[in-house]
Amino acid sequence: MTSQATGENLGRTPGFVDGDVSFWYRDIGVPQRRPALPGNIDVDVAIVGGGLTGLWTAYYLKSAQPDLRIAVIEKEFAGFGASGRNGGWLSAESPGQLTRYAATHGHDAAVRMQRTMFDAVDEVIRVATKEGIEAHIQKSGLLHVATNRAQHARLLHKLPELRHFGWGSDDLKMLDADELRARVSILGGIGASWSPHCARIQPALLVRGLADAVERMGVRIYEGTAVRDIRPGAALTDLGTVTAPYVIRALEGFTANLTRMRRTWLPMSSSMIVTEPLSSQTWERIGWSGAELVGDEAHGFAYAQRTEDGRIALGGRAVPYRYGSRTDRRGETLGNTIEQLQAVMGRLFPAANSAGIDHAWAGVLGVPRDWCATVGLDEGTGLGWAGGYVGHGVTSTNVAGQTLADLVLKRQTDLVTLSWVGRRVRKWEPEPIRWIAVRSLYHTYHAADRHERASGSARTSSIARVADKITGR
Repeated sequence: MTSQATGENLGRTPGFVDGDVSFWYRDIGVPQRRPALPGNIDVDVAIVGGGLTGLWTAYYLKSAQPDLRIAVIEKEFAGFGASGRNGGWLSAESPGQLTRYAATHGHDAAVRMQRTMFDAVDEVIRVATKEGIEAHIQKSGLLHVATNRAQHARLLHKLPELRHFGWGSDDLKMLDADELRARVSILGGIGASWSPHCARIQPALLVRGLADAVERMGVRIYEGTAVRDIRPGAALTDLGTVTAPYVIRALEGFTANLTRMRRTWLPMSSSMIVTEPLSSQTWERIGWSGAELVGDEAHGFAYAQRTEDGRIALGGRAVPYRYGSRTDRRGETLGNTIEQLQAVMGRLFPAANSAGIDHAWAGVLGVPRDWCATVGLDEGTGLGWAGGYVGHGVTSTNVAGQTLADLVLKRQTDLVTLSWVGRRVRKWEPEPIRWIAVRSLYHTYHAADRHERASGSARTSSIARVADKITGR
């Protein structure tokens, strides 16, 4: 669904689009659907979900054992969900809290998880190069920016914890205000951390290229086919049943659409806007001559990239959850969400205030109750799963795909002993409790951000500290 801007939509270009999946697909074209499931079929591995998790799983399975019969079943088209709508951060931030992994599996296990994420960034780049996937990949690192004293104190507080979990001096550097300004000019920026373990990508190009690659390898991708239930040995659709010894659930934020799984993972919405291409004069004022990814340290945090064609794409979680675990249809974004993101854009990059907004869109990510990602395979039933990446999915999906391949093939690798393998957590609360709680907590976090900006204190707002205890963040 698209809508043309009117004169009432201040700051939007005449060709403004809301939804239509994402700007990334508007840039390259929404692909035509592959054929749907023709009826009942029998395969060795059925993968439900055509996003990065499912495609990476298929890629590594087929690479290791070319004779495997693999089917990927997708309701829309491969890459329709978060894989084609995200902020383009191929980052090494761990899929969950390292302290939680350490608590259950020990310090060394948490360190190993972190190093695996570092390696996976380069693995994605390696595969993209090998398969000829041109996805605007540029590994310039990641900046976490503090724009007030409380944010800066949180940055400094994180440093010893990250060092404890294996982040060396080459993995993370602290920048003062002048060093930050030499990279990018952000209003109020008083410091930042920088990690080299992050690359900018164009998400739709990456996932579409990966889908083409696995198809060339002989994997069958059936699009326009909705799976309504998963059972041991079968994925049930309205067009037929896919029978397989192994059935992998790779639906991330759309998991709630399956029978009996509405409370498994919370489908949290994240929205984005993108400017029209900025003028050379504007870029001179902003700097940002590289392709670093940029995020702030606010509680209701923002994330941004400079695109290949000279725009700023910026996202955040203004309205994070819809009642009953509902999801958007094709990325439509609420008007007040767009306005909130425009305000963040103006606050961080005031030099871009004269630029119009070309596109807004939304997508969902899967959030487990303990905010830690998981991957696993039940040998008794043949049912596998991966997801709950809480916003760090571009890299995590690659590790999950490699791990699921090893689990299916019964290979005793280091990956299958990682601390997220087999991790299970309790379900989310029933409605209306979870809707009230999630919406209230995010209003609370935004209130905490306003309080920190106004107070100038170096202490994290007490409002946010209470919310953190409740959410477990």
